[in-house]
Amino acid sequence: MITSQAAGLPPMHSGASSVSRKPTVNDELFALLRRGLAPLLRAPWWLQVTLIYGAARLLSYAIFLGAAWHAEESPWGGRQPDYLTFINRWDAGWYERIFDGGYPTTIPRNADGTAQPNQWAFYPIFPLLARGLSAVTGLEWAAAGAIIATVAGLAAALMIYVLFRNFSAPGTALWGVAFFATFPISAVLQVPYAESVGMFFLAAALHLLIKRNYAAAVPLVMLLCLSRPAGAPFAAVVGLHLLLRWWKRKEEPFPVRELVLGAVLLVASGVMAFGWMLIAWWVTGERTAYTDTETAWRGSDLVLFKPWFDAGVDLIGPLWGPLLPLLLVVLALLYMNSQSVRRIGSDLQLWCGMYLLYLLAVLHPQSSTFRMLLPLFPLALAAAFISASRAYRFTVLVMFSVLQIVWVVWLWQFAAISTGQAWPP
Repeated sequence: MITSQAAGLPPMHSGASSVSRKPTVNDELFALLRRGLAPLLRAPWWLQVTLIYGAARLLSYAIFLGAAWHAEESPWGGRQPDYLTFINRWDAGWYERIFDGGYPTTIPRNADGTAQPNQWAFYPIFPLLARGLSAVTGLEWAAAGAIIATVAGLAAALMIYVLFRNFSAPGTALWGVAFFATFPISAVLQVPYAESVGMFFLAAALHLLIKRNYAAAVPLVMLLCLSRPAGAPFAAVVGLHLLLRWWKRKEEPFPVRELVLGAVLLVASGVMAFGWMLIAWWVTGERTAYTDTETAWRGSDLVLFKPWFDAGVDLIGPLWGPLLPLLLVVLALLYMNSQSVRRIGSDLQLWCGMYLLYLLAVLHPQSSTFRMLLPLFPLALAAAFISASRAYRFTVLVMFSVLQIVWVVWLWQFAAISTGQAWPP
């Protein structure tokens, strides 16, 4: 049970004060808040997480409805679409194709041999879950996809709370979940995208890694790698985790059984990092089917790290542009070494660091980059560690909610730009 102090609310004192004073408006507001939150503060942790997640998703629902009311005609529907039509855009359309017809057996190509955008860029677990729900209930894609995403997001929030409890008191862990649930791009947790499913598998795999239950983590890592492209950074984290345990084996025993099981997890993670590429090769007969498909959207071959330097040049010119990615790296290193981030533990620090390195290596920076930051959710706990002040924590929630409006209105709308493309969320 989470007390009012743990939740960041002022303690409730009994007895008369030595110096009587007239209650202020602020006192009355917080007294009202305490009374309103009292049932939540006495509820079991899973209900608290569920209520917080549900409130966050209702907020996102209202934001989507407001954005849809102002939406113009798009390739996915007419003006002022309903909620399910409005959220069934962008990547959701590709998942719908997988839901309806699976993956192509050949890679569609242009006259010059370059790959055209196709379903192989999108992983199978999410559309398979939606298809299973549809088979049981008869629901169409739009409803089935939204339900799977929203429920998986709740499962992720519950799992993230369990993960955060390894490092914090219940109240702080709950605030970390609240930051995750209201993060500016958290609205994606209820749309037919694979993020929510991937977040659940990632949080569960990280929890088992921290608990050193390596055998149980293997199937979760396999499912994670068939949900979202996270295998490479996770394998790096497992390898560094095992190296640290080996380095400290004199201080803390590292039994042979755990070493073997850890090695199994490392191999499984490393293989599954390339698992979807191998499946695409096996089905299509083309060794580069996956990488050709992934680069179809950027219009150039994959060259590690180069897109970030190109983006820097595009933003601020050829003189200072190449220094921009280096500045981002320096800022990231400073933050990752801050006191609040160190409190989330070495394994979560390693995950955030390796995932950022992975994004720097392979990602072509564009509007979807904001969404790609969601796997950095352990930093939500670090944000809660910055201060226990209720003013700070509520301010973060308000700021995240406002930025969520910005993200939805800016990126979920369809507006063609000069290149004939559009900004995807």
